[in-house]
Formats: sequence, C-alpha cells, structure tokens
Amino acid sequence: MEIIMPQLATSNLTYQATGRSIINGIDWSLEKQEIVTITGPSGSGKSTFVRLLASLLEPTSGTITFDDQDIETLDPIAYRRRVSYAVQQPTLFGKTVRENLAFPYQLRKKPFDEQHAVKALQTVDLGASDLDREITSLSGGEKQRVALLRNVMFVPEVLIMDEVTTGLDSDSKGSVHKMIDYFNDRHQLSVIMITHDEEELKHAHNLYRLADGKLAEVDQHE
Repeated sequence: MEIIMPQLATSNLTYQATGRSIINGIDWSLEKQEIVTITGPSGSGKSTFVRLLASLLEPTSGTITFDDQDIETLDPIAYRRRVSYAVQQPTLFGKTVRENLAFPYQLRKKPFDEQHAVKALQTVDLGASDLDREITSLSGGEKQRVALLRNVMFVPEVLIMDEVTTGLDSDSKGSVHKMIDYFNDRHQLSVIMITHDEEELKHAHNLYRLADGKLAEVDQHE
C-alpha cells in the first residue's frame, strides 16, 4: 500500500513571544490539493501559525516540513514562491493592474504573459479591459482580487490567505472563492484560509479551530 506523504506538516510546533506561548506543540498536516479553513478567537494565534508556515516567523521549537523536507533547509525565496502568503490589506503599486500582474514576471526576468493574465482576471470576474485600469479606480474588493492574482501568476503549490475576505462585499467574496476553486481544480493548488465569516465557515471543506495555542479539527456534521 502506497504511503502518501503530506505536502506541508508541523511536528510539535511551538512559538513563544514576550514570554508567552502563542503556538503550543501543534501536530498538523496538509495534503496536496486540500482546502483548509482555520477559525478561532481573535488573538488566538491564527496569523502567527500561518506566518510560521510561510517562513515569515521562526519557530521556538518543533519543525515544519514541506514535501518531507525541513523548511529550514530550503532556500527561503524559492520556498516562498512555492508557499505563497496573501494578507488582508495588500499593497498595490505602480499605476495600473497590468503593472501589478507583470511584477512576478519581472522578478523572474520573464516576459509578461498577457493571455495568462487575462484568463486569471476572468476567474475573479474581471477581464482584459481591466488590465490598464488605474489602481486608484479600483474598489476595495477589486484591489484584493488583483493582489490575490499577483500571488498566483506563477501558481504556487500552497496559497495561504490570512483573512483576505474580511471587509469584502458578498460579490467580491464570491469572486475570491471562484478563483480558489479554479486554481484548486486546474492547478492542484492547496489552500489554507483564515476566516471568521459565518457563511465561509458553513462551506468550509476541512475546518480547524485554533484556541489556547492548540489546533483542533472541527466536526462539521455535529
């Protein structure tokens, strides 16, 4: 029988700050193409946990493995291209949508693939006519969608979304979930999503709750 290794996993993961234990010995794993939702009280350590997964913080103890390799042994830049982290209040730069979507290509010294960018825009209910729109003309929801697309111009293996739908209207939330489903289905993208939104929690594929530094799976059939 073939043993399937988790894509991303933690073993006895602990993080302490200012003398306080925020993450307390978490053992957890993510399978390839899985969509995981994490909820929990404010200040419970959800953002700390995913920032550890994204290698933006260093654990106090314990390990994080990606494809069975300790992430401390991996090149940080290469790892962050494979495990991408999206924040609640993204920063867009330049003047246009095009400049933002072209940025990942510039980092890799590759020509901008406009056809791919347009197809990506269509997954969030935008299109070719939006490429040259000025950033200042975008709504808050549109800015968030463009920022998320910037994370997936070169599709990572894991996308971490830290409360990115907070404050968005229902249409924008729907567009974000449409994008997640598209890249999850077409590109086997795994997703870790933090949210407090009741509707999103109802439709979560695999739901976890983080409280008191511990992560526990929630029985959604109760």
